[in-house]
Amino acid sequence: MGSYFKIAWRNIWRNKRRSIITISSILFALFFALIMRAFQLGSYNNMVSNIVEAYTGYIQIHTDSYWEDKSINKALTYNNDILKKIQNTSGVKNAIPRLENFCLVSTGNTTKGAMVTGIDPELENSMTNLSEKLIKGEMLKSDDRAVIVAEQLAKFLNIDINDTIVLLGQGYHGVSAYDKLPVKGIIHFPSPELDNLMIYMPLKNAQYMFSCQNKITSISVNIDDLNDLKKISATIKNNLDTKTYEVMTWDELLPVLDQQIKSDSAGGIIMLLILYMIIGFGVFGTVMMMITERKREFAVMIAVGMSRFKLIFILFIEMIYIGLLGILSGITVSIPIILLGYYNPIPITGEMGQSLIDFGLEPIMPIAWKLGYFINQSISVAVIILIAIVFPIGSILKLNINNALKG
Repeated sequence: MGSYFKIAWRNIWRNKRRSIITISSILFALFFALIMRAFQLGSYNNMVSNIVEAYTGYIQIHTDSYWEDKSINKALTYNNDILKKIQNTSGVKNAIPRLENFCLVSTGNTTKGAMVTGIDPELENSMTNLSEKLIKGEMLKSDDRAVIVAEQLAKFLNIDINDTIVLLGQGYHGVSAYDKLPVKGIIHFPSPELDNLMIYMPLKNAQYMFSCQNKITSISVNIDDLNDLKKISATIKNNLDTKTYEVMTWDELLPVLDQQIKSDSAGGIIMLLILYMIIGFGVFGTVMMMITERKREFAVMIAVGMSRFKLIFILFIEMIYIGLLGILSGITVSIPIILLGYYNPIPITGEMGQSLIDFGLEPIMPIAWKLGYFINQSISVAVIILIAIVFPIGSILKLNINNALKG
């Protein structure tokens, strides 16, 4: 058996140019497929991390119908038992309470609408890494009477740390809500939409300001594995009273983002299929050329007593060698570029960059680093190679020895 592998390896390099062309076609097919998919998945991860991981969470629990108008009047009664029940659910990474309401924020003669969010600073930081987004000042503490403001909002209001802002809005059941608070810190969100909107204050202070003692508007949940999203969501629903609470996953919370990712992914898969079809025909053409050139050789080997099935087995090994060399070369060449893009996302400027900002996304071209797409694309190329083997098998089985020897 070992001699077959040696013969197959030597056969590959008898015609180095032909073998290198075939290996190169597989290399470039896999290289472009990996780079294309890495950029696609990177852009999806960027969308999700900018909005889902940074703010909404993968799962959100609130009162029934709250999400329709996000009214503070539909706040839910909060206690530690509910939070512990959710946190103890298998697969839940962390769960955090929030009290959110729209307010006018003012300083001097400048006023703008903002989303004021009451948080438990420690729990919030465990989920959204808020302290890592801090660019000035200090992180909030639970007993602070202060706020932290998003960077672009702070620039619009022309404020800095230790400056004072005035908040004015409507609290629970129409009660007037207002406060005058110092700015303790300034944070930067990758999402321009959040960076123009967000103000954080300690939960107790927000509950007092909005007359919402012992109430919150939502509980946001992050999970360990996105693949378990539906399972975890179903478990939480079973543990809560669905007549009182509504449990929504991120794709239900943000249907536009979900549809945008799905439609773009479908377009990317079509482009990959077209690429594979082109490369498949290239590999098939090279195989046809190889078989045509070697018909006389095959006829001689069969004539001197070699079984056709043994000859087919040797050709099969040859194609496997070529395929493996092409796949390994493609992965080897693509890894440095993917790693470079993963650690150093390409910034997008000009009109395209502005359009991404308008959509609420960070203007960069990130690259994803996941084992999954390396495996999937390698399998796809391997399938093309296996399909290409069908032709030489058929040619050898139908080979007319006399005609081949005369030719």
